[in-house]
Amino acid sequence: MPITPFMALIPSDFFLRSFDCFCISLLFNKIKNNYSFLAYCPMGIDLKGRSRRTTPGRTEPKTDNPYVRLLIKLYKFLARRTGSKFNETVVKRLMTSKRNRAPLSLSKLVEHMKSYAGKTAVVVATVSDDARLFEVPKMTVVALKFTETARARIIKAGGECLTLDQFATRAPKGTNAVLLRGPTKARTAERYFGKAPGTPGSTTRPRVRSKGRKFEKARCRRKSRDFNV
Repeated sequence: MPITPFMALIPSDFFLRSFDCFCISLLFNKIKNNYSFLAYCPMGIDLKGRSRRTTPGRTEPKTDNPYVRLLIKLYKFLARRTGSKFNETVVKRLMTSKRNRAPLSLSKLVEHMKSYAGKTAVVVATVSDDARLFEVPKMTVVALKFTETARARIIKAGGECLTLDQFATRAPKGTNAVLLRGPTKARTAERYFGKAPGTPGSTTRPRVRSKGRKFEKARCRRKSRDFNV
């Protein structure tokens, strides 16, 4: 290639550098096309909040029960259109696991409703009977499910047993209603959770093979059963 007077003024390595830049740009474009996901990769790890849950609770139900799924759809619509906190809470409780929807006995229901005379009791769980309760007052109860005896006793007293979809037609905003729930921590399994059995201030039940003279008894209550780490 003949060297012109203009080319003589250009540094000798200019063309080499230009060619290098051209090759690098071609290579980068090829990588970018092949690995387009690199453009959307996060720029690091959130070390502070890596264990933080961004969504509180469930956003979709795990149950396959079509009735519960339809109820969730209904109360989601009501929560969105009415802006009622009552409806939002019902949706949240419908989505929880069965473990967190503990049954509520009639005796506890009557005890709670003493302070709310004339109001409707709403339980997003099962309402069960209690043989220790002799008299059931007249009241309106809305629940996900009733046991046969509990339903019979409420109706016999002149009360009403409603489903959640029936209540939605009566009170779309949940007015004049009291939301109740059963004791979620009353399970036997909960007694084994907590501080180590025998440590000062602990009421946790120890896991023993059996109850008897030959097995662990009264840990940390006497010298022969002292707590050792």
